[in-house]
Amino acid sequence: MLTRRVDIAFATEASSSRRSSSFSPDRRGRSLMRRSSGERFRVSSAVVVPTEVLPGQALPHTIVGLAASCHVGDVESTAREIVARAKTQAGGYVCLCNVHLLTLALHDMDVNRALAGAWKRLPDGAPVAWLKRRVGTRKSRRIGGPDLMPRVVELGCAYELRHFLLGSTPEVLVGVQRALSGRYPDAQIVGSHSPPFTASDTADLEAIGAILAARPDVVWCALGAPKQELWMHRFSPELPGVVFLGVGAAFDFLAKTKPRAPLWMRRRGLEWLHRLVTEPRRLGGRYVRTNTEFVFRCALELSGRWRNA
Repeated sequence: MLTRRVDIAFATEASSSRRSSSFSPDRRGRSLMRRSSGERFRVSSAVVVPTEVLPGQALPHTIVGLAASCHVGDVESTAREIVARAKTQAGGYVCLCNVHLLTLALHDMDVNRALAGAWKRLPDGAPVAWLKRRVGTRKSRRIGGPDLMPRVVELGCAYELRHFLLGSTPEVLVGVQRALSGRYPDAQIVGSHSPPFTASDTADLEAIGAILAARPDVVWCALGAPKQELWMHRFSPELPGVVFLGVGAAFDFLAKTKPRAPLWMRRRGLEWLHRLVTEPRRLGGRYVRTNTEFVFRCALELSGRWRNA
């Protein structure tokens, strides 16, 4: 795991492998205490946060650490990386991390492991991108599914990349395919599958069978979080040459079955508010729980008062 020091304070899991406590000065001459591997530590003037976590490595058990482990980039550069990976059939899966998903990862180890196993974790949501910039990565930008998906499809046309749509309803899948094909006539949408709402081994086998029959390079998953992350983590090894991306509500926005926030709201980081207003019953309780915890943890971690004891 690559790390960097950031001159703000928060508490996180110790990454040092040394068995004894030690002190090392930071660039301002103050001391940074490290403790033995596996223990928690608190930093008074500087912190070490991950700048790169390889697939399978353990993720930090703090909101700041989880956000810091996300990819640095923008929609354009990330889309090009995904196309390049799909061309080489390197496989793997991509998680788009919003406030809800990162907060869940603190409490659910299955979700945490799913995020840890991803080829990339993208900051999907203005608060996550802001937090990543706050800990020292100023080039980090929000990378949302409704923006990333069309750009990957467009860039993939030059290489005849084959795309598969997994999730949502048959009506929405038709709308997504119509929207992408209308915008990019050379796009190859080679198949789609709408699994039943209730998960089962039979449903999973049907989905895998549909993907295998279509032979795609990229599979777009809209199963909802964290179901899609858990599904990709479990089944992407069955299709090692395919890149999976969990894009959640992107299908609804592209098919125009749900309204997306106006551009001015997106630019000001208020898309979450628009979604709450348009879907209060579905999102109200979730936002109250996870968004409140996210803000609370950020405040304590960034101020150096959070302890995982």
